[in-house]
Amino acid sequence: MSDIQKLADTLASKGPFKVEDSPKRVRILQDGKYIVDTTHAKYVWEHPYYPQYYVPRSEVTADFVQAHDHSKGIMMCTFRTDAQEVPNVLVFTEDPLAGLVRFDFKAMDAWFEEDQRIYVHPTDPYKRVDIRPSSRHVKVVVDGVTVAETSNATFLFETMLRTRYYLPATCIDPKLLSESVTVTSCPYKGDASYYNLTVNGKEHKDVIWYYKFPIPESAAIAGKVCFYNEKVDVWIDGLKESG
Repeated sequence: MSDIQKLADTLASKGPFKVEDSPKRVRILQDGKYIVDTTHAKYVWEHPYYPQYYVPRSEVTADFVQAHDHSKGIMMCTFRTDAQEVPNVLVFTEDPLAGLVRFDFKAMDAWFEEDQRIYVHPTDPYKRVDIRPSSRHVKVVVDGVTVAETSNATFLFETMLRTRYYLPATCIDPKLLSESVTVTSCPYKGDASYYNLTVNGKEHKDVIWYYKFPIPESAAIAGKVCFYNEKVDVWIDGLKESG
């Protein structure tokens, strides 16, 4: 059974974790056209961690080409634009999601909130990312070797996650670094690139990340480097970070 089929079964049997109105204009771009343009999208938490957008069926301009009942009150559908078919679309016919459509976020060409493109998934309206410059002394130690040290860090505080410390790139000896091919995406920050770090002849893969072009809300971390706290020892004002 595919992930989308499992999701449909879970929503049919247990319902969503939470549903709320979104005040934002939401648009979905596919095949060069906006197939959804609505101010009536819903935040739907399929699990406790973050929401997805579900949109009114009445405001979807693409056409059904296939539809079959999958679970009680849920149809599994394929939509068609001029040149593409979009499979694995869920259409809901019973409360609490009656009249709504779920498109796979990653399968669509682009999503917009108002006039700004969003990535990965919608941000959680109950989650904050606060970025603050700090003069607290930060030291990073790997295998007993101090690899970075600064009193000019930027602290990033994200709801329910541990604090991350973004450091000037110049506080690390570039001879210790090698570029990684790894790239990850975050809806709150953008696309992250990675470095491997070699200390005492041992390579620590993807232990450092950085954002070349973060989204505007996280612009303060652009070009700064962040160590994966869980894989190194971090000292703040002489005190070793726990965990």
